Amino acid sequence: MRALLLHPAAKPVVFVLCLLPLAYLVVGAAADSLGANPAEALIRAAGDWTLRFLCLTLAVTPLRLRTRTPQLARFRRMLGLFTFFYACLHLLAYGWLDMGLDVADIGRDILKRPFILVGFTTWLLLLPLALTSSNAAVRALGGRAWRALHRLVYLIAPLALLHFFWMRSGKNDFAEVGVYAAIIGALLLERLYRYFTPRTVAGV
Repeated sequence: MRALLLHPAAKPVVFVLCLLPLAYLVVGAAADSLGANPAEALIRAAGDWTLRFLCLTLAVTPLRLRTRTPQLARFRRMLGLFTFFYACLHLLAYGWLDMGLDVADIGRDILKRPFILVGFTTWLLLLPLALTSSNAAVRALGGRAWRALHRLVYLIAPLALLHFFWMRSGKNDFAEVGVYAAIIGALLLERLYRYFTPRTVAGV
């Protein structure tokens, strides 16, 4: 497994796999097979994949440590950038298909509806993480400042979950919300455990 993760083809394969949800949506839109309301289907699917890629990104470090597979770290940046990519698609689909790219109407809608305000805030917080994802950005900011900035992901995750919860609350459908809440909660608790465990051991 470690040899496969280090193979030169590993990153291109993961890249193509990450594009499959987009390909499915494009083909579905072209074939008019996204249901009675294709605009809503595109908006929601892009949002769902944003949340899934966020969970995958957060899972890389725990999996790397628990399985002692440091090679997994090679894919964390790519998964994080795909999280932002699908978040951009989600925002674009909403602004274009739901609001007709009317900037004034979009601004009013963001301020009027809390769940959209939370979603837009989440996208704004993802933006600096995407812009500083390169090695050049790490060198420019310095390791400590870069790590501090990228800890915003621990705020982004619950905000994304809140956005999803409010969106589903309109139809009183919380089954998927519970699944994502359990995954994100477990991933964040694992980080808290790792943060405090070394101090406890050191104290002993």
